[in-house]
Amino acid sequence: MPSTHPRPHWLGRTAATALICVIAACFAWPCVQSHLQAIAILKLLAGQPAPWIARSVSSSAVTTSEIQIPSAAGPIRARLYQPVHQPHAPAVVIFHGVHHLGMDEPRLVSFARAISACGFRVLTPELPGIMDYHVSPQDITVIGSSTRWMAQQTGHPVGVIGLSFSGGLALLAASQPEFASSFRFVFAIGAHHSLAAVAQYYRTGVTSRPDGTTFALPAHEYGPLVLEYAHLEDFIPAADTAALRPILRAHLYEDVSAEAIARTHLTPTQQAEAAMLMDAHCARMQLLLQQSEARHAGEMAALSPDGHLQHLHAAVYLLHGAGDNIIPAPEALWIAQELPPATLKIVLVSPILSHLDMDGEPQPGWRDTRHLVNLFASTIREAREH
Repeated sequence: MPSTHPRPHWLGRTAATALICVIAACFAWPCVQSHLQAIAILKLLAGQPAPWIARSVSSSAVTTSEIQIPSAAGPIRARLYQPVHQPHAPAVVIFHGVHHLGMDEPRLVSFARAISACGFRVLTPELPGIMDYHVSPQDITVIGSSTRWMAQQTGHPVGVIGLSFSGGLALLAASQPEFASSFRFVFAIGAHHSLAAVAQYYRTGVTSRPDGTTFALPAHEYGPLVLEYAHLEDFIPAADTAALRPILRAHLYEDVSAEAIARTHLTPTQQAEAAMLMDAHCARMQLLLQQSEARHAGEMAALSPDGHLQHLHAAVYLLHGAGDNIIPAPEALWIAQELPPATLKIVLVSPILSHLDMDGEPQPGWRDTRHLVNLFASTIREAREH
């Protein structure tokens, strides 16, 4: 029988409050989930276990498979990370930096697996030029073709993460009409804006910010060596390149034994040339590096986002290490300045990172940590949306 006593007003208010809390929780969960997953990914990249509170949303079982993607540049070798029991998971494409291991580089494998464990299909294509320490036009085609292929698999534009020089090339690919519709966003980590500016930085250790201030930090020896390896004929006689290229390659690969073996076959003249190549600060190398920059200015301009971003429509997230001495941090600021205003979502220069490693500030403050987590969480949420 219905009660003849009126229901207390507080009961109605409590029910309404509970309903509001449930609705708010439903809307807040995607934000909470993405932040927990961002924390888990960053912890794993730092070589630490994910905190217990984040494990339930970042520990999906992951399978991997080797695939080949057809393209105008020829078959593209790639690896696909797939969360188990989630065949239609949202997708992300990650492009490696300049490293001879390509898609097998351990940090990239850890990064891709960590993201896939959060419920994403992750594609890691191999870039032939960058893998051989060349920034080449072919890699722009590979980036665009791989992204388009993944978008076709999902039926939606997909998010792209470009590491180091592949970040700048991803921005170029996303600006090209034939590929633009396949890119939902580009998350460029440690990317270049101008190869000419980066080359000058390798030679001088100095570059400028958009506001006119100066950024000074000694460049890593890796930088000049990559330029020398790409255009070895600019620095030594053509007859000596066959003998000296294996030495540069082994040095870049950090293969000490192979470098030592290659040196045993050098003539005294070639030994002197090898010593010169390893000393980018000597007067002779400074002059040769400057001449090489001028000789390849047009080529470097075509491989730089500088002046090519006006037609970009994809969202852009930029992350750069404050202490990056391979691609200096002002490059991110130059990209941010040139982007169409509607495309730039976040730009962060973080003291927590160096180049692609989380080995910057040993004990970062909570604000720097929060900014980094927020950036990764934002890209995770964007990758989930269609």
